[in-house]
Amino acid sequence: MTETVNGPTEDSAEAQKRPQFGTRFLTDPRQVFQHNAWDNVEWSAEQEQAAQKKVQENSQPLPAEKQEEFDNRANEYWNDFYTIHENRFFKDRHWLFTEFPELAPQQKPPQEAEENLINGEDVPSTHNDAVFPGASASYRILEVGCGVGNTVFPILKTNNDPGLFVYCCDFSSTAVDLVKSNPEYDPSCCHAFVHDMSDASAEYPIPDHSLDVIVLIFVLSALHPQKMQNSINRLARLLKPGGVLLLRDYGRYDMAQLRFKKGRCLSDNFYVRGDGTRVYFFTQDELHDLFSSAGLEKVQNLVDRRLQVNRGKQLTMYRVWVQCKYRKKTILSSTLPNLCKRRC
Repeated sequence: MTETVNGPTEDSAEAQKRPQFGTRFLTDPRQVFQHNAWDNVEWSAEQEQAAQKKVQENSQPLPAEKQEEFDNRANEYWNDFYTIHENRFFKDRHWLFTEFPELAPQQKPPQEAEENLINGEDVPSTHNDAVFPGASASYRILEVGCGVGNTVFPILKTNNDPGLFVYCCDFSSTAVDLVKSNPEYDPSCCHAFVHDMSDASAEYPIPDHSLDVIVLIFVLSALHPQKMQNSINRLARLLKPGGVLLLRDYGRYDMAQLRFKKGRCLSDNFYVRGDGTRVYFFTQDELHDLFSSAGLEKVQNLVDRRLQVNRGKQLTMYRVWVQCKYRKKTILSSTLPNLCKRRC
């Protein structure tokens, strides 16, 4: 597994064979180099304290004018990154279908009346007669922060649902151009577009209440913390009642956070890399607050503490990621008679 600004990647052969995380446990420390990775590795109190101390030592924030420069030039830094690396920096994320089966082919029942209700209120069916890419699709997925397509193209290759339509967007126009120039890009089932998710006023080319799944893979961490809540609020409006938001991102005290030196901190747990791109390291509670404040209910919120091993160099690396699934609330069908009485 290698580290990228868009998160860790795995060789596709290993990734396809890897079971869902949490199944390989290190019970005998002498066996640590028998495998490339171990799941759910418990940290000792001393290890946790050492990580906290390391972060505190390097937490002096950069001057405000320097932080503003990184914020204003964020688009430039990401375009430069993709111009340099193109599609050579990433590997396809085949592990997605193990962790997020919502991205695999779905057998969807016919829509019921209660699907157009959120917390007892009618949801306007804004897309019935609208014209937009994928308007006739029965299952719609949006990936925000798609990069060069390492999530999108595995979905399109694996999910053979004829009713599927996949949307993907990125802050970087260079990345979107690379997606569109990929031979596997098919406008009949995929629409790639440039979008700044941190701009809550920017319109998506998709009506509200029209998406079944939204995917955020190592992308929310690239936003300024003060812009995260409004961004999630906007995305939540795009979901159908019962639609899900899937996230995997950096967790607090991940190896990548502990490697930052002095002069790279922007604010608490928020850093700038050497190439100008930025990254935040989350706790479970922070993510739960973001999603629940947007009206989403928890399905899953897990910390994946993994011990990665370089057997050749006899090195151990502690990774911390957070994985979440949050669903847009729907009214229970059992409450429909009472609702009908109130309206009648």
